Amino acid sequence: MRETPEELEELQALLDSSLSRSTPHLRSIINTERTLTAKRLTQVLTGMCTLSLATVTAKCEPRISGADGHFLHGKWHFGTARGAAKARHLAARPALSAAHMRGEDLGVFAHGTVEILNPHGGEPAADWPDLLSYFKDFYGEDAFDWDEEVVYYRLRPHWMTVYAPDDSKLAPAGSVLTWGTGRARPLGRG
Repeated sequence: MRETPEELEELQALLDSSLSRSTPHLRSIINTERTLTAKRLTQVLTGMCTLSLATVTAKCEPRISGADGHFLHGKWHFGTARGAAKARHLAARPALSAAHMRGEDLGVFAHGTVEILNPHGGEPAADWPDLLSYFKDFYGEDAFDWDEEVVYYRLRPHWMTVYAPDDSKLAPAGSVLTWGTGRARPLGRG
């Protein structure tokens, strides 16, 4: 968990306000008994979490694609190739919807606007050096040409909700449940 108490407070306020502003239909599915607190969410969303990302083309046609998501400081961070279609879409239209789902056990849904963390030829985000260190540690120092090849984003959500019907079934990302024990153990990367 990398979140400060202030970041957890901000995330909890967003989760609460998002659920209260949701439709009656959504609130019949996601309610206070079938969701997670901000603190618990940050304990579950560790390591790499596969995201489904929705962008829009210039013709207003929806597009969905996948990305490695990292939930850091209470927000999704993800990267892609600088020449990818989603990078072009986000440069022109920075609105994004993101979903992370684990079967029927967890659904994290967010809508917001992306911030480019390492713009090509531009000033990086103030926290980019710390984030870059995290990504290099996770993927490997030489995994990419970090300046030229990849662009990273932070989703600044204005709406976010979590579906989790049974918290006891949730293990942190990057863990596996050991068969027959119901307990999580770390998943090796090598």
